Amino acid sequence: MTNGDALLAADMALRGGVVLLLLTLAAVVTRDRGRAPSARLGSLFAIGAAAYAVCSAAGFHDQAAWWTAPILALAAGNNVVFWMFARALFDDAFQPRWRHLAIWAAVVALASVRMLVLRPEGSPLTAPVGVILTLLSIGFAGAAIVQTLATWRDDLVERRRAIRVFVVAASAVYTILTNGAELVGLDRLAPRTASLAGAAGLAAIALAVAWSVLRASPGLFDGRGSEPTNRADAPLTPADDAYLAALDRAVTYDRIYRQEGLSIGALAAGLGLPEYRLRRLINQGLGHRNFSSFLNEHRIGEAKAALGDPAQDPVPILTIALDAGFASLGPFNRAFKAETGMTPTEYRRLRTEQAPVLEDRLQVSASRN
Repeated sequence: MTNGDALLAADMALRGGVVLLLLTLAAVVTRDRGRAPSARLGSLFAIGAAAYAVCSAAGFHDQAAWWTAPILALAAGNNVVFWMFARALFDDAFQPRWRHLAIWAAVVALASVRMLVLRPEGSPLTAPVGVILTLLSIGFAGAAIVQTLATWRDDLVERRRAIRVFVVAASAVYTILTNGAELVGLDRLAPRTASLAGAAGLAAIALAVAWSVLRASPGLFDGRGSEPTNRADAPLTPADDAYLAALDRAVTYDRIYRQEGLSIGALAAGLGLPEYRLRRLINQGLGHRNFSSFLNEHRIGEAKAALGDPAQDPVPILTIALDAGFASLGPFNRAFKAETGMTPTEYRRLRTEQAPVLEDRLQVSASRN
């Protein structure tokens, strides 16, 4: 066996193992947590990564034909799926929309045209379109990293906090490095060596991600409105009950949620306890998965009371939002509609005109959340 044959055999063995592992991971996550958007997107991402493991092998693109189109489509669109997966995993309110499907379809269509039309015909557009696709891949990976870091401090689920940087950032870094190598042409200098190195990187990340995701699955994919997580891992103590009482006083009587830009670190310092402990209290004791939802629950509650008070009808909605702790009207409107199913203006009008209708709509919104 020549050195080239040995590299090829090792490459194929690694890629076959990666495909099997990723498809198994997708099946397990779908079986156990398939109702959660983050779990569904995670399964799609694993399937897309398996497709990428196949079509990124050296020489695969030279044999591209109609029967390879589904594999190419899954691989090409997987960076969009990865971006959506990062959003769904760390933002409990995120829901995939038709515009996300349109973005995925546009990327898939562009990649399919390049591989099945432009490349076989030797079109001069093949290289420029390839560069565009590579830059798009890097862009979506970068967006996933930004999403991961931007919401990290706000996360109250310890298992999710522990693995978010690794699961998303490691995959994103791999995407950036491999696409960067393609941009500078490293894969063309030593294709089999580059392919084997890519397979080894995929195998390492797939193993680590599979272990991390399966280990953290009970708290990782539980979405908005789920029961508090990790209670069995670290049950609350009598001392925690005392801190919960202090937290309740700070919220109910001091209305600490009114402070603009209040962080969990500042609140922990004010209560005199470590930040990690406050995270656990709010997550396990009160059932919130992120700090913003905890604050917004009280802010929206105060706003609803003000909008429902006839004596405050002359008060502008912006003033009510600012008094409740929101920095501007836009975030207040979005949070209010997510909580009640209607805008603040609609809420105030229905309270004035049709109080029973308002109560029915609030009950429907609460049942959905």
